[in-house]
Amino acid sequence: MITYDYRGIGESRPASLKGLEASWSDWGALDFEAMLQRAQREFAGQPINVVGHSFGGCAAGLGASGHLIRRLVTVGAQFAYWRDYAPAHRWRMFAKWHVVMPLMTMLCGYFPGKRLGWLEDTPAGVVRDWSTPSNRYEKRPSGRLIHARTGRLPFANVSAQTLAISLSDDPYGTIPAIERLLGYLTGSTNTHLRITPEDIGEEEVGHFAFFRSAYQATLWPIALSWLQTGELAPDTPGRRVPRN
Repeated sequence: MITYDYRGIGESRPASLKGLEASWSDWGALDFEAMLQRAQREFAGQPINVVGHSFGGCAAGLGASGHLIRRLVTVGAQFAYWRDYAPAHRWRMFAKWHVVMPLMTMLCGYFPGKRLGWLEDTPAGVVRDWSTPSNRYEKRPSGRLIHARTGRLPFANVSAQTLAISLSDDPYGTIPAIERLLGYLTGSTNTHLRITPEDIGEEEVGHFAFFRSAYQATLWPIALSWLQTGELAPDTPGRRVPRN
């Protein structure tokens, strides 16, 4: 198994984030791509399966070697497009992520998330991508056609069996938000599983909790089963969202 940091995050963080060149595209086209290539070298001949949470699901579509992925599980993965936010939370989330966050970034030269108790400290270029109110990847400041000759976005390289998991109480990962990302994965076989907390006997799960040990017996087996077989077990909680 390989886990990794995006540039500017965790152990890849330099002494100062001010002036660090990093963006959504870099996190996917450079950092995730480097992870795929390392996996291919170190585990030669073995299938590569990927699990990505939130932006991690987008990153999986940005690597030039996305064709190497056999199976992909995403959890709450979306583009942070404000119109996709859950209606009851939309304006509060818009103010937080698309007004306060970029303003703080302009003042500090990066987003001081740790100091605010709000995510990790984040490079300014990534914040620009997050906060730009566009429903399309290529309309973000760093969005770009990696394959200029073919005119295809890199997402089309992914031919994996893809399971997109969303939670009904995740204000970011609404059905429209998940489907928007899946719409870019034109070369993969996509299944969208929608789970409510009640399906697993819980009151809430939300956007961030899927990988906490409290859900090891209820949610983790869903992802594991997909990575092992490419199928959902008959007793899998939740419902499949019909694809258009």
